[in-house]
Amino acid sequence: MTSTSLAPRRWWAIMPIVFITYSLAYLDRANYGFASAAGINRDLGISPGLSSLIGALFFLGYFFFQLPGAVYAERRSVRTLVFVSLVLWGGCAALTGVVTNIPSLMAIRFVLGVVEAAVMPAMLIFISNWFTKKERSRANTFLILGNPVTVLWMSVVSGYLVHAFGWRHMFIAEGVPAVVWSVCWWMLVRDKPAQVSWLSDDEKRALDAAMRAEQAAIKPVRNYAEAFRTPAVMLLSAQYFCWSIGVYGFVLWLPSIVKNGSALGMVETGWLSAVPYLAATIAMLAASWASDKLDNRRAFVWPFLLVGALAFALSYALGSTHFWISYALLVVAGAAMYAPYGPFFAIVPELLPKNVAGGAMALINSMGALGSFVGSYVVGYLNGATGSPAASYAFMSAALLVSVGLTLAVKPQRAAARAYASPAHGK
Repeated sequence: MTSTSLAPRRWWAIMPIVFITYSLAYLDRANYGFASAAGINRDLGISPGLSSLIGALFFLGYFFFQLPGAVYAERRSVRTLVFVSLVLWGGCAALTGVVTNIPSLMAIRFVLGVVEAAVMPAMLIFISNWFTKKERSRANTFLILGNPVTVLWMSVVSGYLVHAFGWRHMFIAEGVPAVVWSVCWWMLVRDKPAQVSWLSDDEKRALDAAMRAEQAAIKPVRNYAEAFRTPAVMLLSAQYFCWSIGVYGFVLWLPSIVKNGSALGMVETGWLSAVPYLAATIAMLAASWASDKLDNRRAFVWPFLLVGALAFALSYALGSTHFWISYALLVVAGAAMYAPYGPFFAIVPELLPKNVAGGAMALINSMGALGSFVGSYVVGYLNGATGSPAASYAFMSAALLVSVGLTLAVKPQRAAARAYASPAHGK
């Protein structure tokens, strides 16, 4: 039985829930950029340098709590962990709309990162419980599509909300849906195929057999410490750190860059900020489909990141006098940075067994969170200190170039699989 005929209803039963859940997580971490463009700094007396730190504090909390959350999800329950996280992060996001001073805003941004920290690794573990190797790049992409698709509509909706009601009402309106969705998540989700009634016994057995066969082809790894010391995990952690500098420097401060460069209103800024994410959605779908079709991951990661680096470099070379050309390059950079997510997160479960793959993905994602903190802080600082995004373009371009080199240094998974299957490994 091929992977395409293994219980196709899984896609319709699982992926919409996964998509909506991650979309709500991303909504509540990315809308701070609109509040910054709309006057939260002026209303609370926040300096440009402090604003960049507050925007980045989310990722500091996100960094510290990745691994504990992943261990719980892997050993206990993704369903329970995500349910609690939904309630807490929706509440924190809504509370951002009622803050009256800088310390409380800083605390809420940090706590928001803490309670969202486990969501990404938990969802990747959840997908690995339900989908086979040949499906995983596409499944990961449907998860991570919650990122650009959310920012696509959020950019438009947030622009209108801020214009009509102000930044406080925007935070409240965009925080409540996560709390409401937590009830739907709890009712609809089960951790593993064996726990649901909508699959037949034959379908459950076929899925279980396919998953077991995949695990049998992977070299055993005793524990997390051994997994974290593998060259691939170390390289991918460093790679994702550099990649995330570019992504979140872009995501958090794009509305401010567009508004300051164009002198347009918040509604128009929202529409322009949405376009890169439409391009990103198309690029992600194409890259994940091709990656699964050709059974190649690395070749659908580094070329896109190189394109993103070149787009930022050209934006830097243009300077601040050619807004529309620079904006077109930002659209290219956004699409290129998002396109590789599905193939990238399919690499680890193909290199490491299930007992450690979730922890390894959490480690890699935590380094991405640290890169996100650096990117969002430094880009915000450079934009405020120089009065222009040119220096931040150069910074993001350099980070993406380093990530290209690190990706190329990772041993391709098919070569690794052949090595694990050799007599030297007792296969």
